[in-house]
Amino acid sequence: MFKPTPNPPRKISPMFNVSADINNETLLAHACESLASATVMINDFATLLESPHRNTALGIAQIILSAEMAVNRALDNLDPQD
Repeated sequence: MFKPTPNPPRKISPMFNVSADINNETLLAHACESLASATVMINDFATLLESPHRNTALGIAQIILSAEMAVNRALDNLDPQD
């Protein structure tokens, strides 16, 4: 069925907005903590699975770990510990 008019734009909910006045170091620190928690959760979940689903979960864990390492590097770049 052809629809002659597009869908109206959706109103963005402010429920999960991040305040614009939060500095990058704080944002990255929270992202790092969230990724660390996600790593624990996916690894715990992987122990409940059998292959090949366990392999999929462990692959997701590696992606999360890579993101966590990138965030940690960004934090180090913001505040180098000489």
